[in-house]
Amino acid sequence: MTEQTRKSFHAEIDEINDLIVQLAARAGDAVARATDALLRYDLVEAQKIIDDDEHIDVTAIEVEEKCQSLLALQQPMAGDLRQILAAMWITAELERTGGLACNICKGARRMFPAELPPRLRGLIAEMSEEAIRLIRLSVDSYSERDAGLASALDDIDDRLDSLHRTFVRNLLEVSRAKDVDVQPSVQLALIARYYERIGDHAVNVSDRVRYMVSGVMPWRGKISRHATREQPVLEDLPSLSTDVSPDGGDGAG
Repeated sequence: MTEQTRKSFHAEIDEINDLIVQLAARAGDAVARATDALLRYDLVEAQKIIDDDEHIDVTAIEVEEKCQSLLALQQPMAGDLRQILAAMWITAELERTGGLACNICKGARRMFPAELPPRLRGLIAEMSEEAIRLIRLSVDSYSERDAGLASALDDIDDRLDSLHRTFVRNLLEVSRAKDVDVQPSVQLALIARYYERIGDHAVNVSDRVRYMVSGVMPWRGKISRHATREQPVLEDLPSLSTDVSPDGGDGAG
């Protein structure tokens, strides 16, 4: 690259970085708003959050287009190439996080007007706070190019995983006691899974940061561990039958 071309390249990278920080802020805000709508039984706000997801999608597309343009026109190598690839991957993780916030809202609509027992409400609030914290830490590691913070995210995520397991155990108890009906129980199991998945997306962001900084692909060593990690499943809930997907995919849309 010539000096002028390199200045132009870094200006474009800085713009992409700013967009990704904005995207993370919007995704985190969507999760917070979705939790508030769920706990307040606010269906109007839930619909607004679903509608606002378009802004996250538009920003994600803008980042992808800028990255594709840099790849085509600048032909970057080594560290420059890793920055662009990481930006594209991270954008996809944050866009999916926004989609999971929408799924929380859709779950809230499906279970309306079921009353949530206080202990479940408290755990939902805790899972939400932890998920938002993970989003913030992951994007901090990106904006600061902090591989140390990025490496710590997998361990930090353990708290959200623990909260998820605790929520499922409590949900089983209230379901068996008939304090919550079948359909709301299914939706709550899915909603808890959405929060847990948001944490996983934040960890994925941190893995991309580590790759961007060092060139090492840390997720390769995780494949076998994640394949065998024990997850609570819907079948554990008593007498529940549903055709919805626990991944928050089309079945939750």
